[in-house]
Amino acid sequence: MDSLLHLLDSTYQVPSESAVQAEGKMNELCSLRPVDEQLSPEERARYARHLILPEMGEEGQKKLKKSSVIVVGAGGLGSPTLLYLAAAGVGKIGIIDDDKVDITNLQRQVIHSTSAVGSLKVESAANRIRELNPEIEVVEHNTRLDVNNALDLLSDWDMVIDGTDNFPTRYTINDACEILGKPWVFGSIHRFEGQVTVFNYDGGPNYRDLFPNAPPPELAPNCAEAGVLGVLPGIVGGIQSAEAIKLLLGVGDSLSGQLMVIDTKSMKTRSLKFDKLPGREPVTEMSEQLIIEACQSQEIRKEPPIGQVLEITPAEFVERRTKGWNPFLLDVRRANEEAIVSLPGTDLRIEHIAVPAKSEDLPKDCDLVVYCRTGGRSDAVARWLGHSGWDRSRVWNMVGGIHLWSDQIDSTVPKY
Repeated sequence: MDSLLHLLDSTYQVPSESAVQAEGKMNELCSLRPVDEQLSPEERARYARHLILPEMGEEGQKKLKKSSVIVVGAGGLGSPTLLYLAAAGVGKIGIIDDDKVDITNLQRQVIHSTSAVGSLKVESAANRIRELNPEIEVVEHNTRLDVNNALDLLSDWDMVIDGTDNFPTRYTINDACEILGKPWVFGSIHRFEGQVTVFNYDGGPNYRDLFPNAPPPELAPNCAEAGVLGVLPGIVGGIQSAEAIKLLLGVGDSLSGQLMVIDTKSMKTRSLKFDKLPGREPVTEMSEQLIIEACQSQEIRKEPPIGQVLEITPAEFVERRTKGWNPFLLDVRRANEEAIVSLPGTDLRIEHIAVPAKSEDLPKDCDLVVYCRTGGRSDAVARWLGHSGWDRSRVWNMVGGIHLWSDQIDSTVPKY
């Protein structure tokens, strides 16, 4: 990451942008939705602190009322974003998510409550928004955004906000917004660090300009695999909301062409400039193949394919072991995860990113099963082993990891 950020900081330049052009751009977008000219007495009371802002006033509040924003993901980033957009009076808010609320979400996904565990995230989020501000319209899409539905789902909105945690969906958002001419606000979180920027705004650069290719998954695990400070999504989501509101109002300077990096350990921020990637062909149609290519790192594409990783479920693992099978069981989680729970019979724990440096500790003359929390990191390690001298026919990834073990073998094993 540091080398990438240094490259961005030293190579790219941010384009200039006038507030007048920005206001004209968003006026054009927001004028698509008819709305009553006057604010109701209830709205005047609700938005009183907005109305006394010189940059907002009644006309600005009317702009927000005419605006429409769709948020992809009702999780860590989507939670504060949805709440603040609703509180600010954005007239129409859309939510896209196909997941259900889990108790592990509640440490950071503040739009959901304990009573909502097991319910659809879009329903939980929509209910909370309506409680917060009944003056606005909420549209729910209980589905996963993909290349087949992205254009339809995003076409009728002024702006898109990214609340996702994976690269394929971000490239999908980007490509759809480039085709539709929609600005979108990007956010990402990883452990103690967050990033925010604005893509595809008023001729500015987009996601493929900043990230032509995604890093390998083992180098960029999601929150479920890497962990995240619970308050970090609130910080990043709040900044995303501020950027969206600024763009809708046409005030201030946007983060278009600038990647804001927030380190909550030091409470320091950096702003790294970037511009359009020279020679990049614009995206003109949704293509799953384009997204697959972007999500394969350059390093991986230089090497020949290594074939499929052998997979084994916890139930299959236990069944075979009771019949005398004695594989080497490798845990690739971090030490603090091992302190929570460890599978019986584990022979060694090496954090997944340290496996290449400590590979001499792993046997090559027996079967080897790799596990982690949910199967992502162990899959990456199993692939690396199969490509680095271990017999591919003797290396297995335990799919589902600790979570599936809890479901299939022992319900007292905690899901964390």
